[in-house]
Amino acid sequence: MDYTLHRVQAEDWPAYRAIRLEMIRDTPLAYLETIDEALAHPDSEWQFRTTRAASPGNIGVAAVGSEGEWVGVMNGFLPAPDTAKLVGVWLRPDHRGPVGGVATLMLDEIVRWAREETAAERLVLLVHEENRRAIAFYRRRGFVPTGQKKPYPLNQSQRELEMALPLRG
Repeated sequence: MDYTLHRVQAEDWPAYRAIRLEMIRDTPLAYLETIDEALAHPDSEWQFRTTRAASPGNIGVAAVGSEGEWVGVMNGFLPAPDTAKLVGVWLRPDHRGPVGGVATLMLDEIVRWAREETAAERLVLLVHEENRRAIAFYRRRGFVPTGQKKPYPLNQSQRELEMALPLRG
């Protein structure tokens, strides 16, 4: 299947809302809000999220399928001047697959943004310790564990692992 990448814009909020609800239903523990919380958000919250994604120091990338449907998203932001952070990663299950696929296209765009549009020295992410598939994907793309572990916000007995990709040098 052919995909195009779309940089999220403020007016994309209905599509962003729809895919975010899909994300939470598919992987309820991954996005730090419940489906009931997400469904209760007013339109203004979704508008705020897409406006933020399109603002300087932020990026939202949607993978768009051949029928024009959003099949995946990735987001990045700058929590500190020297650090970019990857968040909100998801692909519809029927679009997950081989190395070099749509996840790689989206991640390459986030890395390009971090390298070319920010002064960040590294791109970091947090991944649930039991998400072996994601950990393996990030390792193949050059991310390495930093050794930092944080309690998982929705279950303090579980951990999120920090991984980082150097952007300079």
